[in-house]
Amino acid sequence: MPNRSEPSVAIAPTPVDPTTMARVFSLVAVAEATSWAGLLVGMFVKYVGSGGEGAVAVFGRIHGIVVLVYVAVAVITAWQLSWRSRTLMYALLASVPPFGTLWFERWARRTGRLGPRYRATGD
Repeated sequence: MPNRSEPSVAIAPTPVDPTTMARVFSLVAVAEATSWAGLLVGMFVKYVGSGGEGAVAVFGRIHGIVVLVYVAVAVITAWQLSWRSRTLMYALLASVPPFGTLWFERWARRTGRLGPRYRATGD
């Protein structure tokens, strides 16, 4: 029987070097944009070119997986770097339009959100 007098323990993020977290986020953001480019090329081939669906099937799967990885990395980055919810929302919305993750990554880096000293000082 568990002892009810023991205090509950809050789950806190395991600290990760902010520079490493920023590099991982940037890498995944570029990978997501690259997979978008591949999917757009596949759609061009399908609808304008020869009409083959193979490229869409391949790049569609790759892009789907990379988007899921991007979302997971964005959530982990937000947690590790103490982003406000608005910043996380922007990061997640950036995965919708083609190349939006590149725009977000550049903005986050420029505003210091991917820097080692950013700790939710303002959005």
